[in-house]
Amino acid sequence: MANKKSIVISAINFFEGGPLSVFKDCLDFVNNSKYQDDYKFVALVHKKELFDQMVYSNIDFIEFPKSRKSYFYRLYYEYIYFRKFAENNNVSFWFSLHDMTPSVGKIPQAVYCHNPSPFNSLNFKDIYVQPTQFFFRLFYSFLYQINIKRNKYVVVQQLWMKNKFVEMFGLNKNNIIVAPPEVATIHSKYLNIDIKLQSEPKIFFFPTFPRPFKNIEVICEAVKLLFAVEKKFKVVITIDGSENKYSKTVFNLYKKIENINFIGLIKREEVYEYYSKSDCLIFPSKLETWGLPISEFKQFKKPMLLADLPYAKETVGNYDFVNFFDPNDHFKLAELMLNFLNTNQKFEKNNLMNDDEPCVHGWSALFEAFLKK
Repeated sequence: MANKKSIVISAINFFEGGPLSVFKDCLDFVNNSKYQDDYKFVALVHKKELFDQMVYSNIDFIEFPKSRKSYFYRLYYEYIYFRKFAENNNVSFWFSLHDMTPSVGKIPQAVYCHNPSPFNSLNFKDIYVQPTQFFFRLFYSFLYQINIKRNKYVVVQQLWMKNKFVEMFGLNKNNIIVAPPEVATIHSKYLNIDIKLQSEPKIFFFPTFPRPFKNIEVICEAVKLLFAVEKKFKVVITIDGSENKYSKTVFNLYKKIENINFIGLIKREEVYEYYSKSDCLIFPSKLETWGLPISEFKQFKKPMLLADLPYAKETVGNYDFVNFFDPNDHFKLAELMLNFLNTNQKFEKNNLMNDDEPCVHGWSALFEAFLKK
C-alpha cells in the first residue's frame, strides 16, 4: 500500500460556484472508484474546509491558501513548485482541472480547459464595463499556450472548443477529449406543474450572471421593438444593476421598460421555479463552454430561442421546440418572440451533432481514457 503511485487532481484556484461543483463531482467519482486499489489520490485545493473530509475519506487533501492571493503565487505553484512536488510524491499522473498546464517534468498529464475567454472577440467597450474580464481574456490566451503540448490529453466540453484548440494551438485532435458535462435531472416537483391560464401573460426567461458576452442588451432591444405591437408578455432577467458595472449599465438603460423584470441573482431552486412558470427560454449569450440553462430548460420540453452559435446547437442536441437567431440581431429576436406570442411559431428541429472521437461521457470514461496503457 505504501508503494502506491499517486494521481494528483489539482484545482487550487476553485473556491465557489460551478467550478467547485465540477471539482467535487470529480472527487465523488475517484473517492469510490476501482482505481483506489492501485493508486493514491491527492487533491490540491485552495482550502480544505471547502470539502467534507468524511465524504472524501479515500482522498488526501493538500491546501494552498495563498493560491488566490495573487497571480504571483499561482504562477509559482504551477510552473515551479509542482515539478518538485510531483518528483517527491511518486506521482504517476497529473490532472489539472483549471485551464493551466503546470510544469511537472515527464509525468503524463491532462488539463481540463473550461474557460472560453480566449475565443471571445475583443470589444473595446468592455474595458469600461468590465475591465478585469477584458484583460483576463488576453491573459488567458497566453496562459493556455504555456506547456499545452506537454499534455497527454486536453479536455474540453464541446466540439467547437476542440476545433478552436486545434486551430489556435496546433494540437493533434486525437489528443483532445470532448467530455460533455453531466447535467443533473431536475426534480419532478418542478417539472410536474399545473398548466398556466391562457389569460396570464407569457413569460420569457433568461437566467444569467451579468457579463458583457451574456449579451443581455439584445433581449432588451427586442422588447423595445415588440412593445410597439404587443404588450401582453413579460421578460424576466436575473440581474438588478447591483452586481457589477456591466449590470448597472444595462439596468440603467432599460429599467423603464415595464415588460422587463430585473429580479437580481436568485438561488438554483428559484431558477427551477422560474423554469416551471416560464413559457420560453431566451439564451442570447455569445460565448459559453456549455449553456447549462439550455440543458436544464430542455427537461421541461418548452420552446427556446437561442443564439445561432455552435455551443448552443451542441448543448440543445436533439430538440423540436427551438429557434435560433443571430445574437447581434434584435430585429430577428423580436420577430421570433412575436411569432411565439401569436402562436404561429414554426420551430426548427435541431439534430445532435456526431461525436468526434475521442469523446467520453462521465468521469469513469474520462479516467479510463487517462489511465489506459
